[in-house]
Amino acid sequence: MSKATEVPELGFIALMRYSWRQLTSMRTALVLLMLLGIAAIPGSLVPQRTSNPIAVAEFIDANPDLAKFYDSISLFDVYSSPWFSSIYILLFISLIGCVAPRSVEHYKAMRAQPPATPRNLHRLEHYQLLDGGARELERATQWFSQKRFRVRKSGNSISAEKGYLRETGNLLFHLSLILILVGVSFGSLFGMRGEAIVNVGERFINVPTTYDSLSFGKLTADKALPPFEITLDKFRAQYDPKTNAPQDYTAWVTVKDSGKTYKKTIKVNSPLTFGSTRVYLQANGYSPVVTVRDENANVVFQGPVPFLPQDGNLRSVGSIKVPESDPQIGFVSNFYPSYSREPGRAATSIYPELLNPELLFSIFSGDLGLDSGIPQSIYRIDTEEMQNLGLGSVKPGEIFTYDEGSITLETVVPWINMQVVQDPGKSYSLIGAIVAVLGLLSSLYGRRRRIWVRVTDSGVEVAGLAKNSTPGLEEEVADLISFIKENK
Repeated sequence: MSKATEVPELGFIALMRYSWRQLTSMRTALVLLMLLGIAAIPGSLVPQRTSNPIAVAEFIDANPDLAKFYDSISLFDVYSSPWFSSIYILLFISLIGCVAPRSVEHYKAMRAQPPATPRNLHRLEHYQLLDGGARELERATQWFSQKRFRVRKSGNSISAEKGYLRETGNLLFHLSLILILVGVSFGSLFGMRGEAIVNVGERFINVPTTYDSLSFGKLTADKALPPFEITLDKFRAQYDPKTNAPQDYTAWVTVKDSGKTYKKTIKVNSPLTFGSTRVYLQANGYSPVVTVRDENANVVFQGPVPFLPQDGNLRSVGSIKVPESDPQIGFVSNFYPSYSREPGRAATSIYPELLNPELLFSIFSGDLGLDSGIPQSIYRIDTEEMQNLGLGSVKPGEIFTYDEGSITLETVVPWINMQVVQDPGKSYSLIGAIVAVLGLLSSLYGRRRRIWVRVTDSGVEVAGLAKNSTPGLEEEVADLISFIKENK
């Protein structure tokens, strides 16, 4: 019987070397890239604490058992979870370990001379044997120089090579992916993103308490917020009267920054800039300005209340909460900028501008739940434990009276949603994206080929070789032969 061959066990260093080779292979990088895309899917399906804490709180209330499981595997914080970060870091390491050695080897190959002329040219593509000698070899040298081939002359033969741009583009594409990952990492670690609704006439101060939602990178905090103030003086939205589609949004603001005060305008694609921080005009709507009085005619609430648009004509929903009244009062409301209602149909807005504004509401009395400590939406009221006092509607200047008091619609003012973004890695990601496109185009349209010319006793041999069988070599060889035969 033959003895079984024993395979020696891998030592620690050999095992580490093997693991590194597997991690830095292109196949592993592609698998990790696919896994990163799959891992990001839950972030778009499950509400995230960093972007929508109210939705997370509502989900926990509605599904307490499922929420515990989600929380245990960080589904409410997908992009900062250990498993997502692990995939991200492994992809980063894999790309560097895969592309960096290839880039070094490619650089050396670009500086090296083309390979020597093979012995058996007749076995290569598009081989031809011409009559001639040294003159034809000189003519071939001229043609290679005109076509910017890298040339190696050795005795009675020429080896020419061209098309390194293809491999260069391929490497640039992968290097740009690393640059994009660096940019995303910088934004995640040192960036911030916040949103705030500002009514016309109000002032926004860049401090955490002014924001409606605010999230910081892992290595930054509120001290990184640049000190500036923005007062919204005026807002105008223009719409197509035929299609109701928006044509232009413009906000006129007064800015106070570093002791200087100046006027600026903000448009959708023209943000304000404060160093690496940008302020974008993201959305707009309306805020009914209401005054609520109790049964003794005392003012218990007064001011603008932002309403959330529901369609292109800015039909909006909102809630007016009056915690100072006794008992507390809430108005579950709908606002219509251009109110219209046909018999037998629900009310609607027929145009996004304030042509016929009207506020419709249901009145509820009871505990608004503001002292429960649970975050709640400013646009909704939980009326399950409250008493319905009736329905009503008002237009600007009108007063609606109910048993516990009255509500007056004073006027309606526009609001804008300002998005404040500080992303120090955005420029890296942008450069990486541009380089990735250029590299991809180079790798797709670049053609790597080699052509050899050799003078023998039988004549002049010409042959070529195209890497990956890319097209176009036959035409180039024919052009070379035509150039050699000119004026013969």
